[in-house]
Amino acid sequence: MEFIDLKTQYTQLKSSIDARMAAVLAHGQFIMGPEIAELELKLAAYVGVKHCIGVADGTTALLIALMALGIKSGDEVITTPFTFIATGEMIALLGARPVFVDIDPATWNIDPELIEQAITPRTKAIMPVSLYGQCADLDPINEIAGRHGIPVIEDAAQSFGATYRGLRSGGVTDIGCTSFFPSKPLGCYGDGGACFTNDDTLATKMRQIRIHGQDRRYHHPLIGLNGRLDTLQAAVLLGKLDAFQDEVVARERIGARYTALLSDVVQTPQIQPGNTSVYGQYTIEVDKREAVQAHLKEAGVPTAVHYPIPLHLQPAFAHLELDPEAFPRSLAAGRRVMSLPMHPFLDEATQDEIVAAVKSAL
Repeated sequence: MEFIDLKTQYTQLKSSIDARMAAVLAHGQFIMGPEIAELELKLAAYVGVKHCIGVADGTTALLIALMALGIKSGDEVITTPFTFIATGEMIALLGARPVFVDIDPATWNIDPELIEQAITPRTKAIMPVSLYGQCADLDPINEIAGRHGIPVIEDAAQSFGATYRGLRSGGVTDIGCTSFFPSKPLGCYGDGGACFTNDDTLATKMRQIRIHGQDRRYHHPLIGLNGRLDTLQAAVLLGKLDAFQDEVVARERIGARYTALLSDVVQTPQIQPGNTSVYGQYTIEVDKREAVQAHLKEAGVPTAVHYPIPLHLQPAFAHLELDPEAFPRSLAAGRRVMSLPMHPFLDEATQDEIVAAVKSAL
């Protein structure tokens, strides 16, 4: 049993993906080839924004967004401790301080009601994470940020394709950042990512930053980095793009079926009114997680934990000297969350097998 079935996806999309990759091999423009601009136009249209900037990976997308906003040493950026380390890591890499705010236990996303009290004169951005495939509650976050004159970056690495009150993830805040890591809802065959914005000035800065701060050949107005998306990875994404919305619909159907079958025995994802989820992970909460995982492994069902250790407890952030008990909801979730196999090709028979194994383990 596959946790994420990329093999079936490739089998179904082989002719499209192969043709796209073959075209790159034929023209030989492996860096910033024509597929980059084509992909950016199509992704911007899909998200419903003016600009998409293809970049090397989701982590680089966050870094470029922060750099475009001028985040620097001594600044503060508010985010969640219940996420992959890249979110806090990129803040710290620029010398800024990640300021953590606890989660809403129903959605596992940052709790907007706790954000305002964390704002100080040094707060220069808010970076909510749309965890597991559902957007954070972005309207109240945008409203708080607007009152304080603070930009918002959505970390949409797991939620590309989801909607928030009719808007696509990535297009609801000043900048949206996503990942095309192979296991993501829209994945390439290596690393890849993108930044989205409606702001012309930010778009120009992000395009320059991804190519060493360059606005034309050998002329560098900004300090930048090598943050380009490979042409071959853009080709893979273009080969998958026509089928993507069908996969989004399948993910929603499969996720909703999981919830219908499991909600009487475990805490299942709670999709908020007005939201859709792409279930980048299908995550539940269980007691005695290690024992449950062991039982499922014996039954041939793979599982994963995203994420067992909140960021404020990571050794890399020890210098922040935060109270280990400061974010109790994140701590509790870290001890209990467990993700089940989730992909658009999960058939009902296999899903029934997974559900039966979960109920047996419990």
